[in-house]
Amino acid sequence: MTDLTGAVWRKSTRSGDNGGNCVEVATNLPGIVAVRDSKDLTGPLLTFTARAWIDFVRAAKREIIGG
Repeated sequence: MTDLTGAVWRKSTRSGDNGGNCVEVATNLPGIVAVRDSKDLTGPLLTFTARAWIDFVRAAKREIIGG
């Protein structure tokens, strides 16, 4: 299991005031990116390799932008 004790969690600046329906991301951990539900801070989370996270974000941006 990955030690997330030092994780620094952040929400997107685009989250806005949507009633808490957000994810938080920790990118300060060596070799991984962790993602959790902002409404359930002690609940399950996902971890990705840094490369997989970069690929995911790029693909999501292409989908949103339509390019």
